[in-house]
Amino acid sequence: MTTAATKSIIAPALRAASVHVRSSVLPASISKSCAAHLSSVPPGGKATLPDLPYDYAALSPVISAETMELHHTKHHNAYVTNLNIALEKLDSAVSAGDVSSIIGLQGALKFNGGGHLNHALFWENLCAKGSVAFPTSGPLKDCIAARFGDVDNMKKEMSALCVGVQGSGWGWLGYDAKTGRIEIRTCPNQDPLEATTGLVPLLGIDVWEHAYYVDYRNVRPNYVNAIWDVINWTKVEERLVAAK
Repeated sequence: MTTAATKSIIAPALRAASVHVRSSVLPASISKSCAAHLSSVPPGGKATLPDLPYDYAALSPVISAETMELHHTKHHNAYVTNLNIALEKLDSAVSAGDVSSIIGLQGALKFNGGGHLNHALFWENLCAKGSVAFPTSGPLKDCIAARFGDVDNMKKEMSALCVGVQGSGWGWLGYDAKTGRIEIRTCPNQDPLEATTGLVPLLGIDVWEHAYYVDYRNVRPNYVNAIWDVINWTKVEERLVAAK
Protein backbone atom coordinates (compact mmCIF):
# COMPACT_ATOMS: atom_id res chain seq x y z
CA MET A 1 0.00 0.00 0.00
CA THR A 2 1.38 3.42 -0.95
CA THR A 3 1.44 6.44 1.33
CA ALA A 4 -1.32 8.00 -0.78
CA ALA A 5 -3.47 4.89 -0.41
CA THR A 6 -2.98 4.90 3.33
CA LYS A 7 -4.05 8.54 3.41
CA SER A 8 -7.22 7.71 1.50
CA ILE A 9 -8.12 4.99 3.99
CA ILE A 10 -7.98 7.15 7.08
CA ALA A 11 -9.03 10.39 5.36
CA PRO A 12 -12.63 10.35 6.62
CA ALA A 13 -11.34 10.87 10.13
CA LEU A 14 -7.90 12.36 9.67
CA ARG A 15 -7.89 14.56 6.59
CA ALA A 16 -5.14 16.80 7.93
CA ALA A 17 -2.82 14.03 9.12
CA SER A 18 0.61 13.46 7.61
CA VAL A 19 0.92 9.73 7.09
CA HIS A 20 4.31 8.06 7.41
CA VAL A 21 3.29 4.43 7.91
CA ARG A 22 4.28 1.73 5.41
CA SER A 23 1.99 -1.18 4.60
CA SER A 24 4.82 -3.54 5.50
CA VAL A 25 4.47 -2.54 9.16
CA LEU A 26 0.78 -1.61 9.39
CA PRO A 27 -1.51 -4.61 8.72
CA ALA A 28 -4.07 -4.08 5.99
CA SER A 29 -6.82 -5.17 8.40
CA ILE A 30 -5.94 -2.28 10.72
CA SER A 31 -6.12 0.24 7.88
CA LYS A 32 -9.42 -1.26 6.75
CA SER A 33 -10.91 -1.12 10.24
CA CYS A 34 -9.94 2.53 10.61
CA ALA A 35 -11.87 3.34 7.44
CA ALA A 36 -14.90 1.28 8.44
CA HIS A 37 -15.27 2.44 12.02
CA LEU A 38 -14.59 6.11 11.26
CA SER A 39 -16.66 6.44 8.11
CA SER A 40 -19.24 8.72 9.73
CA VAL A 41 -16.74 11.31 10.95
CA PRO A 42 -17.26 14.60 9.06
CA PRO A 43 -14.58 16.89 7.61
CA GLY A 44 -12.37 18.22 10.37
CA GLY A 45 -12.01 14.84 12.07
CA LYS A 46 -14.57 15.42 14.84
CA ALA A 47 -17.62 13.28 15.48
CA THR A 48 -20.68 15.15 16.72
CA LEU A 49 -23.83 14.07 18.51
CA PRO A 50 -26.67 14.19 15.96
CA ASP A 51 -29.95 15.89 16.74
CA LEU A 52 -32.94 13.58 16.93
CA PRO A 53 -35.59 13.92 14.19
CA TYR A 54 -38.31 13.97 16.87
CA ASP A 55 -38.88 15.03 20.48
CA TYR A 56 -37.76 12.80 23.33
CA ALA A 57 -41.40 12.07 24.18
CA ALA A 58 -42.38 11.15 20.61
CA LEU A 59 -41.92 7.39 21.08
CA SER A 60 -43.88 7.16 24.33
CA PRO A 61 -45.26 4.88 25.68
CA VAL A 62 -43.07 2.35 23.86
CA ILE A 63 -39.91 4.24 24.85
CA SER A 64 -40.28 6.97 27.45
CA ALA A 65 -38.94 10.50 27.20
CA GLU A 66 -36.68 9.76 30.18
CA THR A 67 -35.10 6.78 28.43
CA MET A 68 -34.65 8.67 25.18
CA GLU A 69 -33.02 11.66 26.84
CA LEU A 70 -30.65 9.53 28.91
CA HIS A 71 -29.83 7.29 25.96
CA HIS A 72 -29.14 10.19 23.62
CA THR A 73 -27.48 12.81 25.83
CA LYS A 74 -25.56 10.47 28.13
CA HIS A 75 -24.82 7.16 26.42
CA HIS A 76 -24.52 8.19 22.77
CA ASN A 77 -22.75 11.38 23.77
CA ALA A 78 -20.18 9.36 25.73
CA TYR A 79 -19.35 7.33 22.61
CA VAL A 80 -18.90 10.55 20.63
CA THR A 81 -16.65 12.08 23.29
CA ASN A 82 -14.49 8.99 23.62
CA LEU A 83 -14.31 8.51 19.85
CA ASN A 84 -12.93 12.02 19.47
CA ILE A 85 -10.33 11.33 22.14
CA ALA A 86 -9.28 8.19 20.28
CA LEU A 87 -9.17 10.12 16.99
CA GLU A 88 -6.81 12.69 18.46
CA LYS A 89 -4.53 9.93 19.67
CA LEU A 90 -4.73 8.22 16.29
CA ASP A 91 -3.83 11.46 14.55
CA SER A 92 -0.69 11.76 16.66
CA ALA A 93 0.22 8.09 16.24
CA VAL A 94 -0.20 8.14 12.46
CA SER A 95 1.76 11.35 12.08
CA ALA A 96 4.58 9.85 14.15
CA GLY A 97 4.48 6.52 12.35
CA ASP A 98 3.86 4.84 15.72
CA VAL A 99 2.47 1.49 14.58
CA SER A 100 2.24 0.06 18.09
CA SER A 101 0.01 2.92 19.23
CA ILE A 102 -2.13 2.71 16.08
CA ILE A 103 -2.79 -0.97 16.72
CA GLY A 104 -3.37 -0.32 20.41
CA LEU A 105 -6.11 2.18 19.62
CA GLN A 106 -8.20 -0.26 17.61
CA GLY A 107 -10.26 -1.40 20.59
CA ALA A 108 -11.27 2.15 21.51
CA LEU A 109 -12.00 3.00 17.88
CA LYS A 110 -14.11 -0.12 17.36
CA PHE A 111 -16.11 0.30 20.58
CA ASN A 112 -16.68 4.06 20.48
CA GLY A 113 -16.78 4.38 16.70
CA GLY A 114 -19.22 1.50 16.55
CA GLY A 115 -21.28 3.01 19.36
CA HIS A 116 -21.54 6.26 17.45
CA LEU A 117 -22.39 4.64 14.11
CA ASN A 118 -24.91 2.24 15.64
CA HIS A 119 -26.77 4.89 17.61
CA ALA A 120 -26.84 7.39 14.74
CA LEU A 121 -28.58 4.73 12.67
CA PHE A 122 -30.80 3.61 15.56
CA TRP A 123 -32.40 7.05 16.06
CA GLU A 124 -33.35 7.15 12.39
CA ASN A 125 -34.92 3.69 12.73
CA LEU A 126 -37.59 5.05 15.04
CA CYS A 127 -40.74 7.15 14.69
CA ALA A 128 -43.94 7.89 16.59
CA LYS A 129 -46.20 4.88 17.07
CA GLY A 130 -48.59 4.44 14.17
CA SER A 131 -46.97 7.08 11.97
CA VAL A 132 -45.28 4.70 9.50
CA ALA A 133 -46.75 1.34 8.51
CA PHE A 134 -44.90 -1.54 6.91
CA PRO A 135 -45.24 -1.10 3.13
CA THR A 136 -47.86 -3.12 1.30
CA SER A 137 -45.69 -3.25 -1.82
CA GLY A 138 -42.20 -2.33 -2.97
CA PRO A 139 -38.60 -3.54 -2.58
CA LEU A 140 -38.63 -3.97 1.20
CA LYS A 141 -41.78 -6.08 1.21
CA ASP A 142 -40.47 -8.15 -1.70
CA CYS A 143 -37.07 -8.81 -0.12
CA ILE A 144 -38.56 -9.76 3.23
CA ALA A 145 -41.14 -12.02 1.58
CA ALA A 146 -38.42 -13.74 -0.44
CA ARG A 147 -36.27 -14.39 2.62
CA PHE A 148 -38.75 -14.89 5.46
CA GLY A 149 -42.18 -15.39 3.88
CA ASP A 150 -43.65 -12.26 5.44
CA VAL A 151 -42.83 -9.47 7.87
CA ASP A 152 -44.35 -11.30 10.85
CA ASN A 153 -41.96 -14.22 10.37
CA MET A 154 -39.07 -11.79 10.09
CA LYS A 155 -40.09 -10.05 13.32
CA LYS A 156 -40.42 -13.36 15.14
CA GLU A 157 -36.98 -14.56 14.03
CA MET A 158 -35.24 -11.26 14.71
CA SER A 159 -36.95 -10.83 18.08
CA ALA A 160 -35.79 -14.25 19.23
CA LEU A 161 -32.20 -13.49 18.27
CA CYS A 162 -32.31 -10.07 19.94
CA VAL A 163 -33.67 -11.52 23.17
CA GLY A 164 -30.98 -14.21 23.05
CA VAL A 165 -28.02 -11.82 22.86
CA GLN A 166 -25.78 -12.61 25.83
CA GLY A 167 -24.90 -9.50 27.79
CA SER A 168 -25.00 -6.38 25.64
CA GLY A 169 -25.26 -6.00 21.89
CA TRP A 170 -27.46 -5.36 18.88
CA GLY A 171 -29.83 -7.20 16.58
CA TRP A 172 -29.64 -6.27 12.92
CA LEU A 173 -31.52 -6.60 9.67
CA GLY A 174 -28.90 -6.24 6.97
CA TYR A 175 -28.52 -6.48 3.20
CA ASP A 176 -26.02 -8.87 1.64
CA ALA A 177 -24.86 -7.25 -1.59
CA LYS A 178 -23.28 -10.51 -2.77
CA THR A 179 -26.49 -12.53 -2.63
CA GLY A 180 -29.07 -9.76 -2.88
CA ARG A 181 -30.78 -11.14 0.23
CA ILE A 182 -31.81 -9.64 3.55
CA GLU A 183 -30.29 -11.38 6.57
CA ILE A 184 -30.55 -11.18 10.36
CA ARG A 185 -27.46 -10.99 12.53
CA THR A 186 -26.53 -10.10 16.08
CA CYS A 187 -23.37 -8.27 17.12
CA PRO A 188 -21.84 -8.12 20.60
CA ASN A 189 -21.17 -4.86 22.43
CA GLN A 190 -20.93 -1.99 19.91
CA ASP A 191 -19.45 -3.97 17.01
CA PRO A 192 -20.75 -2.28 13.83
CA LEU A 193 -22.56 -4.60 11.44
CA GLU A 194 -20.94 -3.72 8.12
CA ALA A 195 -17.39 -3.62 9.43
CA THR A 196 -17.69 -7.00 11.11
CA THR A 197 -20.02 -8.97 8.81
CA GLY A 198 -20.07 -7.16 5.46
CA LEU A 199 -23.85 -6.72 5.66
CA VAL A 200 -25.23 -3.23 5.02
CA PRO A 201 -27.32 -2.20 8.05
CA LEU A 202 -31.00 -1.58 7.37
CA LEU A 203 -32.52 -1.82 10.85
CA GLY A 204 -30.88 -2.14 14.25
CA ILE A 205 -32.33 -2.90 17.68
CA ASP A 206 -30.22 -1.85 20.65
CA VAL A 207 -30.43 -4.50 23.37
CA TRP A 208 -28.06 -2.92 25.85
CA GLU A 209 -29.96 -2.54 29.14
CA HIS A 210 -29.60 1.25 29.02
CA ALA A 211 -31.95 1.20 26.01
CA TYR A 212 -34.86 -0.21 28.00
CA TYR A 213 -34.20 -0.58 31.74
CA VAL A 214 -36.13 2.53 32.85
CA ASP A 215 -39.26 1.34 31.02
CA TYR A 216 -38.99 -2.46 31.11
CA ARG A 217 -36.49 -3.15 33.90
CA ASN A 218 -34.63 -6.33 32.95
CA VAL A 219 -37.47 -7.83 30.87
CA ARG A 220 -35.83 -7.60 27.48
CA PRO A 221 -38.51 -9.60 25.61
CA ASN A 222 -41.17 -7.00 26.44
CA TYR A 223 -38.97 -4.21 25.08
CA VAL A 224 -38.09 -6.11 21.90
CA ASN A 225 -41.72 -7.00 21.22
CA ALA A 226 -42.84 -3.40 21.79
CA ILE A 227 -40.21 -1.68 19.67
CA TRP A 228 -41.75 -2.97 16.44
CA ASP A 229 -44.55 -0.44 17.00
CA VAL A 230 -42.16 2.49 16.51
CA ILE A 231 -40.07 1.34 13.54
CA ASN A 232 -39.66 3.79 10.68
CA TRP A 233 -40.12 1.39 7.76
CA THR A 234 -39.74 4.22 5.26
CA LYS A 235 -36.17 4.76 6.44
CA VAL A 236 -35.47 1.03 6.37
CA GLU A 237 -36.65 0.82 2.77
CA GLU A 238 -34.58 3.88 1.82
CA ARG A 239 -31.47 2.14 3.15
CA LEU A 240 -32.32 -1.00 1.21
CA VAL A 241 -32.73 0.90 -2.05
CA ALA A 242 -29.45 2.75 -1.48
CA ALA A 243 -27.62 -0.51 -0.71
CA LYS A 244 -28.71 -2.25 -3.93
